[in-house]
Amino acid sequence: MLTDVATAPTVLPLAPSYRLPGAVVLAALPLLWLNLWLSLGVAAFGLFLVYQAATLRLFFTATDLDIYRGDRLLRRFPYSMWLNWRIYWSPLPVLFYFRETESIHFLPILFDSRGLRAALEQFCPAR
Repeated sequence: MLTDVATAPTVLPLAPSYRLPGAVVLAALPLLWLNLWLSLGVAAFGLFLVYQAATLRLFFTATDLDIYRGDRLLRRFPYSMWLNWRIYWSPLPVLFYFRETESIHFLPILFDSRGLRAALEQFCPAR
């Protein structure tokens, strides 16, 4: 059950998920029989996603979505600038979309999708 933002924790971190990166790496294996270079490209992209999932952290605060690599803040997205958000494809979430007043963002789901949806509904309800 979701709590009111006033009683919610000040910072809510999201746990990483290696489901999407692992699926991309595994998808490269059957491609070996079709085309070596295509398989290597897909595998390299999958390994890049594994690295991103291992090093990036999303933190939901009362006012912002913060993206960190280690202890370094990479980007801050204030909820006040958000117009809407969506998680694509509901049965198997692979892409997180959100639109700010100035730009559009697409992020692969490298985090727990249920936790992401719950945090979004708690901190930045759909408008």
